[in-house]
Amino acid sequence: MAPRLTARQLNRATLARQMLLKREPLGVVEAAHRVVALQAQEPASPYIALWNRVSRFDPKDLDRAFSEHDIVKATLMRVTLHAVAATDYPDFHLAMQVTLRAARLNDGRFRRTGLTPADAEALMPEVLEFARQPRTNAEAETWLDERLGVTEKPGVWWAFRQYGPIWHHPIGGPWSFGARPSYISARTKPKPEDGAAAMQRLARRYLEGFGPASVQDLAQFSTIYRPPAKEALKALGDDLVRLEGPGGEELFDLPGVGLPPEDSPAPPRLLPMWDSVLLAHADRSRVIPPDYRRRFIHQNGDMLPALLVDGYVAGVWRPVEDGIEATAFHRLTPEAWAGLDEEARALRTLLADREPLVYKRYAHWWTKGITGVEVRILGS
Repeated sequence: MAPRLTARQLNRATLARQMLLKREPLGVVEAAHRVVALQAQEPASPYIALWNRVSRFDPKDLDRAFSEHDIVKATLMRVTLHAVAATDYPDFHLAMQVTLRAARLNDGRFRRTGLTPADAEALMPEVLEFARQPRTNAEAETWLDERLGVTEKPGVWWAFRQYGPIWHHPIGGPWSFGARPSYISARTKPKPEDGAAAMQRLARRYLEGFGPASVQDLAQFSTIYRPPAKEALKALGDDLVRLEGPGGEELFDLPGVGLPPEDSPAPPRLLPMWDSVLLAHADRSRVIPPDYRRRFIHQNGDMLPALLVDGYVAGVWRPVEDGIEATAFHRLTPEAWAGLDEEARALRTLLADREPLVYKRYAHWWTKGITGVEVRILGS
């Protein structure tokens, strides 16, 4: 009979694998590989994510990793931007191809151009050759317009840059990537094989960073349909151990990884927007208390920067002129506030030379009102 895990055991297991029980003395490339994927929809988020996980984190190290393409930013899991170790990119991109192609080539923005998926496939080698040098959106759209003479040209490049093997190219600024992105063909190429083997490797990597987990969890993390996710875990077979979740669901994990004690302390953290640990499971109560989900995740999908207290989302934060404004969803202990204040001081130091009021374009959510029981200015 498979061992049955408690909800708290799952929480602590995931936090340990995501380096959120303690900061680890790792380089940024090794850390990015260790946590599998850093959500990168906002340019600052990979930096703040690694600051939460790496001891003595220096943002210049991540600048360098991006500029040297040791860590790359591309559209991958959940059809959103992620920063991943370059060595992981080929498998991740190949495993995601069915999802990425369907999401972009079946979209009305592409279909309005009059091109077919077969047309796109035939054109892709020319696009990748053109993008061997960094290209802006305007440059790529002009080239495609001259090459094809189609109308609605943004739909063609929009599809190519998201489903094709194309990376965002760092352009400098406080977080390496800015509001006017540049793109370049991927420098690491997928192996010439079908996607099944790549999907198995993605499944294994997912369990390394987010396990124990279910078929539904893997499907949620990747936005790959459940049948191929199930097939990938089945194919791994004896390489996996089977466990039972708190509700009786079947969970999979890698042998020999082990689980931390469920009473392991989880120090306070100030997570970035859309941190991957908050998005990686079908049942987000592993880290987000159900009562707080609607306060924390808005209808349009915005997921605000989170206070993590005792391993669970306990509120939200934002920088203000005189510190970090923390809104708690429930009463916190003096010890928790003290830990958050220490984190806020360190975060302000990180932001000072980069973007002190990071995420300020999301201030409208605070203007509309965020329900909390206490608001404090920390780190001042």
